[in-house]
Amino acid sequence: MKKLLLTASVAALVAGALPASAETVRWARVSDALTLDPHSQNQGITHNFAHHIYETLVDRDVAGTLIPRLATEWALGDDPTVWVFKLRQGVKFHDGADFTAEDVVFSLDRARSDKSNMRQLHASVESVTAVDDYTVHVKMTGPSPLYPNNLTNTFIMDKTWTEANNAVTVQEAGSQDDNYAVRNTNGTGPYKLVSREVDVKSVLELNEAHWAETKPFVTKIEYTVISDAATRVSALLSGEVDFVQDVPVQDIERLSSSDGVTVTTGPENRVIYFGYKFGDAPLKSSNVTDKNPFNDPKVREAMALSIDRDAIKQVVMRGYSIPTGVATPPFVNGWTAELDKYPAPDIAKAKALLAEAGYPDGFTVTLDTPNNRYVNDEAISTAVVGMLGQAGIKVTLASRPIAQHSPLIQNAETDFYLLGWGVPTFDSAYIFNDLIHTKSGHYGAYNPGGYTNPDLDAKIQSLGTEVDVAKRDATIAEIWAVVQADRVLLPVHNQVLAYATKKGFNIAVHPENQPRIYEMTKD
Repeated sequence: MKKLLLTASVAALVAGALPASAETVRWARVSDALTLDPHSQNQGITHNFAHHIYETLVDRDVAGTLIPRLATEWALGDDPTVWVFKLRQGVKFHDGADFTAEDVVFSLDRARSDKSNMRQLHASVESVTAVDDYTVHVKMTGPSPLYPNNLTNTFIMDKTWTEANNAVTVQEAGSQDDNYAVRNTNGTGPYKLVSREVDVKSVLELNEAHWAETKPFVTKIEYTVISDAATRVSALLSGEVDFVQDVPVQDIERLSSSDGVTVTTGPENRVIYFGYKFGDAPLKSSNVTDKNPFNDPKVREAMALSIDRDAIKQVVMRGYSIPTGVATPPFVNGWTAELDKYPAPDIAKAKALLAEAGYPDGFTVTLDTPNNRYVNDEAISTAVVGMLGQAGIKVTLASRPIAQHSPLIQNAETDFYLLGWGVPTFDSAYIFNDLIHTKSGHYGAYNPGGYTNPDLDAKIQSLGTEVDVAKRDATIAEIWAVVQADRVLLPVHNQVLAYATKKGFNIAVHPENQPRIYEMTKD
C-alpha cells in the first residue's frame, strides 16, 4: 500500500476538489480515524471509517437491530456457555484470500489481547475454536446471553496477512506503538483503501469482489477531514463535498433552508459527560496541594448544581441536545425516566456545599476537552467553565484535537475532562465495564479518574454471565443507584445528530453515528 505524505492543507484540498461523478461521494468529517489497526481504538470515528473496509460478524441497522454480516447465524449450542457462529461462505479478503473460521479465531483472540482497547467486550470469553472452515465456537466463562451484542465493532482480519506483515501485536491505544496494520488494510468490506493522508484525505474504491448481491451505487469515497466548521459547511454549499456528517448546530437551520441541501436529524446513542480524578493524591492542576477536592462528595454535588443543562441546550446547542442526569442514553437497557431527571442549577447551594467541604474560596483545576470530536465539545466546556466559576471553582480550559485528547484519557493523565460515550451493545454493562469498573485487566479502559468500588466491580462482572433477565436488570438498577449516589460522572446531555447531504443523496441518521456510505441512496 502506497503511503502518502501530508503535503496539502485542508483549504488547498477543498479548493482544488474536482466535480464528483454520480458514483463518487465526497464525505467530510471533523476529524480522522485515529488508526487503521481495527483492534486498537474503541472510538466511534475510527470504527465508522473501518466499517467500510473491514467487516464484523454481526452489525446493527439504523433501527439498532442486530443483523448478519460475516456470520449468517448465531445461537447458543447444547452447552449454554458456548456460542456457535455459522460463517458466510465464498467471502474474499481484498487480496483475494479466502475468509475462513481461522480468521475469526485469530481476530477475536487479537481483539481480546492485553493491548487491545476492545478487550473488555470479550472479558467473558474463555476460548475461541474453529470447528470447521465455516463454524466457530466461542466458549464463555459462564452463560453469556448477550455476547453477540458486543461484536458490532470487532472487525475480522486476515490471519495470514497479519502474520506475514508482523502485525499480530495490537497497537496499544494511547501509545506510540506502530505496526503494519496502522497504515495498511486488508479487509472483506465493500471498499478497498487506495490512498491515505492522515488528517487530510483518504480514498476508498469499490471492492468489486464483495459478497453482497446488491452493489452500492457509490464506487468511490473521498473521505476529507475538515476540522473548521465554517469551511466544512462552505464546502457543502459550494458543491465541493456531498456529505457532511458533523453539521455544526449553529448551521442546521441555515442549511435546512438552503437550495440543493438536505438535512436529516436524529438522536444519537451517546451521552456527553464530565469526569474527574478520584484518589487521595492532590490534583496536579489544582492550587489545593494537600488533598484532592474531588474526593469530597459535597464538591461533586456542588459541581452538579452549578451546571445549567437547559442553558447549554438553548445557547450552546441551539436546541439540539437532550439534557440528562444519568450517563446513559434512552436507547440503552437500564435507562429509566427517573434516572434521567437532573437538578435545576442552584449556585447558592453549590457555594454553601463548597464552604462546608472546606473550600469557601473555591479551588483551581484544569479541564481537558476535545475540540473536534463531539458536537460543540469545546463550546460546551467553555460554558461549563463559566458556570463552575460562578460557584467559585476556577477552571482553566485546555482544548485539544481528539487525537491528542484520547491519550490523556487512556493514560489517566487528566484531573477533569469531557468525554462522550456511545453504547453499541445497547446495554448498561458496556458503560459499567469501561467507565465505572476499577481500571484493571479487561475492565476500566476509560476510567482515568480511578474510581474504584470492589462491591460494584463484582456486580458489574456478574452481568456478563447472568441468564436470569429479571435478576440481571435488578443488578443493573443497583449499580446505577450507586453510580448516581457517588456522582461518579457528571452527565450533561445526550447528543443529537445532524447529517447534511447534497440534494438527491439520502442517508439515514445512524443511532451510533456510524452511517454506511454503501447504504446511501440517490434520487
